[in-house]
Amino acid sequence: MFSADSKSSKIHIDTPIRYLKGVGPNLAKVFAKIGINTILDLLYFFPRDYQDRSQIKRIKDLVSGQQALVLGEIKNIELDVKRRGFALVRAAISDASGIAEAIWFNQPYLLSFLKRGTKVLISGKVNTNLYRGVLEIAVKDYEKIEGEKDWDKIVPVYPLTEGLYQKNLRKLIKEALSLCLIQIVDFIPSGILKEEGFPPLAKAISNLHLPVDLRLTSPSRSRLAFEEFFLFQLGLLLMRKAREASLQGIPFDPKVELISQFEKSLPFALTNSQKQVIEELKADMAMAKPMSRLVQGDVGSGKTVVALFSALVAVAGGYQVAIMAPTEILAEQHYLKISSYLKDFSIKVQLLTGSIKAKQKKEILLALAHGEIKMLIGTHALIEEGVNFKNLGLVVIDEQHRFGVRQRAVLRKKGKMPDLLVMTATPIPRTLALTLYGDLDRSIISELPPGRLPVKTYFVPKNKRRDSYEFIRKEIKNGRQVFVVCPLIEESETLTIKAAQVEGELLQAKIFPEFKVAVMHGRLKGEEKQAIMNSFQKGETHVLVSTSVIEVGIDIPNATIMIIEQVERFGLSQLHQLRGRIGRGCEQSYCFLFGAPLTEEAKQRVKALIDSNDGFKIAESDLQIRGPGDFFGEKQSGLPTFKVADIILDEHLLRLAREKALQILAKDPKLENSVYGPLKQQIFKRYGGFLGLESLEMLS
Repeated sequence: MFSADSKSSKIHIDTPIRYLKGVGPNLAKVFAKIGINTILDLLYFFPRDYQDRSQIKRIKDLVSGQQALVLGEIKNIELDVKRRGFALVRAAISDASGIAEAIWFNQPYLLSFLKRGTKVLISGKVNTNLYRGVLEIAVKDYEKIEGEKDWDKIVPVYPLTEGLYQKNLRKLIKEALSLCLIQIVDFIPSGILKEEGFPPLAKAISNLHLPVDLRLTSPSRSRLAFEEFFLFQLGLLLMRKAREASLQGIPFDPKVELISQFEKSLPFALTNSQKQVIEELKADMAMAKPMSRLVQGDVGSGKTVVALFSALVAVAGGYQVAIMAPTEILAEQHYLKISSYLKDFSIKVQLLTGSIKAKQKKEILLALAHGEIKMLIGTHALIEEGVNFKNLGLVVIDEQHRFGVRQRAVLRKKGKMPDLLVMTATPIPRTLALTLYGDLDRSIISELPPGRLPVKTYFVPKNKRRDSYEFIRKEIKNGRQVFVVCPLIEESETLTIKAAQVEGELLQAKIFPEFKVAVMHGRLKGEEKQAIMNSFQKGETHVLVSTSVIEVGIDIPNATIMIIEQVERFGLSQLHQLRGRIGRGCEQSYCFLFGAPLTEEAKQRVKALIDSNDGFKIAESDLQIRGPGDFFGEKQSGLPTFKVADIILDEHLLRLAREKALQILAKDPKLENSVYGPLKQQIFKRYGGFLGLESLEMLS
């Protein structure tokens, strides 16, 4: 990415950041925490906002309700501690025209370095506090000013971490730009840049860090967002084309007698949607090229039985099947369900998780290597060394968003190009599906089994809880069962478990003393979880209090009621997944949302859940409300890391990137032209780990 004649310089774009003047080993450690290890990483660390310092307002000209930039001196500063530990830092700020009060929320540490007499530049929203009779500024950004006179009119504002400060960061980035900007050469084909009006790479980087006009930042950002999408889509499509060109796949016979026997044995009729997806899977498996298909289906749509049809095609052909799930409890549920479906067939099914004892694990691995086990169901344990299949023909991965492309590639390598089936109960909007699964064909199970009634969902204010409990008591007396879900407390797993245990004790002692209440959480051993679930499955336990370990995989048709505590702590798609644990029989089910959704975002989530049972509508709402990083309720490895691109705001760029990638590969399927060398290097450098690429040659 840098030109040959730049080697005369001591600093190159790939030089470790610690060698940049003003950094050193200690500051380099701070940079490393936010992923900045080289000069190039620093150049790709872009501002999150800008201050137009030509727009600094006098305090007397501030208007309530507007955003403003103010330069003033701190005349007084104090800590105002509210109830429940909520704290405000209040500072009286004055300039030549007047005085206002700056407010920082929950940042008491500011008192250690913002002192009386300090000159500060603050930006934030202005509000008139009628009760106190003062102008208030809710501070968004601030900066201590020490002797600056000639300021740039437009100043970048960077995201910070402890040990980094705006002024120092701006200085270091200016230094890096002056030394290394000339080394940057473009790797996006010039024809695309010209067609779309994108600036050259060096210019785009410079415009984002040092804009002379804020209007220049938008096309520069678009160029860099397009670049990220373009590289990633090219990587996905190159892998897909390499797979399709391979003749190493297994051409299965999908018309085996075992399939019709299995369908006749089912205690229910398949939906038309299930039948259609099964036919698509059978058609894929009949081909010589390896199947790579994503099956999406809402909670309760019957994905497991669909996957089982493809598994039986592989088994009938003399091959083994691996089924990987993200949690032990989901793997155990799959094992129990599949074993039940196949109880009248002589097919050996086995479970392998981290909780399996060493002696039993050794026996399993031996039987697997000899081909005696036909279906192995498990967690990440399946991709460990020492797990060897005799002839793996099909890989099934459930809840794929919990894994990355690399994990499925590792599992696939345990066979000779086995077919791949990826399943998810999280309805993924098309834009996100293009990002996550651009290398897979896509099928959708669009209907639920007949007889299912939509779950009725209600938000219950605190003063109505007693009424809800009375309704639930009547339902339990009528033979129904209840899930109570406590939130994940991010700060501490111990606190999460304690919260669930306290809730369980309260419900048992004071709310439902006449019924049996059990508590389940992630710290329990596998056999303990299974014992609790078996008791609940048999109806011996009436109320199951749990953390979100029940989000996926639990199938108790008699459980018709769910209480979700502190609903504001959950993401919308996660709430939909949790609610999907009920409504799995023919009886009416009810979901009660407890908590205090005070923020606008939390209120939107509750409303969206109450208004719809449609997973795709809910997923679209969640993506809009929360953004892709938290789409699944937690940061996870299923998404590539984009520094600039946003798959919601930049959907048009994602589609454009895919279109341009397809056009290039139509002319040069392997990017063999030497002009594409830098392009392939960038794909490997940025997304090789995510895509499971072990070497640059894998892109050829």
